Amino acid sequence: MSILRGLIIIIAVCAIIYVTLYNKIIHLKTTRDSSLSDIDVQMKMRFDLVDNLVSTVKGYATHEKSTLDDVIKARNSFWTATNMKEKADANNVLTGALKSIFALSESYPDLKANQNFIQLQTELSDIENKIAAARRFFNATTKEYNTVIQQFPANILFHKTPETFFEGEEEIKKAPKVEF
Repeated sequence: MSILRGLIIIIAVCAIIYVTLYNKIIHLKTTRDSSLSDIDVQMKMRFDLVDNLVSTVKGYATHEKSTLDDVIKARNSFWTATNMKEKADANNVLTGALKSIFALSESYPDLKANQNFIQLQTELSDIENKIAAARRFFNATTKEYNTVIQQFPANILFHKTPETFFEGEEEIKKAPKVEF
């Protein structure tokens, strides 16, 4: 009788561990997916602002069509992206195009002084900060999820594949080059 009772206790403890671990993995996966949705929302807001910025710049720099086309291509790539890598790539293209647009503003003093352009630039800066925070949170939840699924006993019980991080722009990853 005591052997049966001991066996039942062992089975109950194993079941509790299994269910608890499974629920933790589901919670982490859901949090990760939710944080990716937050990035999507911020990116959509960013693209909406960029559309307005492009419209403002078009009036001043009509011959800079390639720069403005890059923004439109990046936006379209983002909308049609089916996975995180494609979204990150579209984000990187947009970042490069934005640098070109802001460089254009240096060539056009009237544009640089345009209140609409200044307001859009400020709003874009705010959204960039929100995107950076959302990416940090996403990558933190991805790290936590990947850690849990690779630890014993989850790695044996569930056989989950580690998720990818939201990678940043290559220019940001490299150390700045300083020359004197």
